[in-house]
Amino acid sequence: MPQSGRTPERLTKRGLVTISHAIERAALATAEDGPLVVLALFQRMPYFERERPVYERLAASAAATVVGIVGPTPPELPAGAYGVALDETEELGREWSVVALTPRFGATLVAYDRGEVAPAVTLEAGRLFDGRWGFRRDEALHEVIRLRARLGDRLPEPARSRLDEVVARVRDIPAGPGESRAEAAIRMLADRGERAHRTVARRAEPDGPAGLLDEPDLRRWTGADGVTASGTLPVALVGVRVDEPAGAPERFGRRSAARETQAVLTAVTGVLRPVDRAVRLADNEYLLILPALDERGALDVAGRVHEAVGGLARSYPFVAFAVHVAVTVTDRRPLPVADVRHAVEWATREGAPVATLAPEPARVPAGAR
Repeated sequence: MPQSGRTPERLTKRGLVTISHAIERAALATAEDGPLVVLALFQRMPYFERERPVYERLAASAAATVVGIVGPTPPELPAGAYGVALDETEELGREWSVVALTPRFGATLVAYDRGEVAPAVTLEAGRLFDGRWGFRRDEALHEVIRLRARLGDRLPEPARSRLDEVVARVRDIPAGPGESRAEAAIRMLADRGERAHRTVARRAEPDGPAGLLDEPDLRRWTGADGVTASGTLPVALVGVRVDEPAGAPERFGRRSAARETQAVLTAVTGVLRPVDRAVRLADNEYLLILPALDERGALDVAGRVHEAVGGLARSYPFVAFAVHVAVTVTDRRPLPVADVRHAVEWATREGAPVATLAPEPARVPAGAR
């Protein structure tokens, strides 16, 4: 990550959104300190669409508004904004940045996707970045110069000219006093907001077995009903089917069957990390969602599921559970749940303990350099 004297911080996606909104709000404030330039890197188009109305206003008031998004062609943006196409394999493709600069004001957020998550109320909110931010004009000047150089000829000529004009003006004017005092107050408010969010995340943990969701909760947690995008965070999916011998409830009684079902549920969800979730898709079928885990790690989880369910024979010696598992790693959104269920059906039909889905097209991991 480029250095500006700041020590990088570990930031959640939720924190990035809060800081980004603060910078955008400051850039929109009426002030006699123009001209204004804004540069923002959004990773993927769905993240920009959520903020499109804000950038329509910025493009109408700024000397230059530049937006970079991963894709084969420059994104379609509001009138007056300049779009730049980023390649997902380049470092800028994993950067989430917002920079605003005028001769008298500057604010900066520069963050790099780690391809990891922390426990949070949603999968997106818990995505982890290494970043730095602040409300100091000279740091914003540094970032405008950096991005101007990195984007190079991909910037339309009018955008390059306007950025260069503002940079020249800012260089001739000293930064104003008191920036560190204002920034200290902003940081205090941001820290309080992040602590409040962590409290909410803890309260939102699923009841019952660790990490167990129902299907509506799954849609909400994975962002299917909110803002999410393919191509960023890899997620391992482990589909699990656990069958007991035919006629077991009739042979051993409904009460015993209920205890067995609970024991199976505990065994399957007992392999989860704090960031993982599981959903019960049917009486005998489960889906484990394991963020930022590669195929080797997912196969290890599948092996531990087999071991945990097999260990139930010590408590239920007359019931031999059959376990079939399917594994894949994906960065698609929405998650390919149906594909995993089909693979579990195939494994069950073929008597395969573990099936792996065909790998998706190779991508450079979000956190790779």
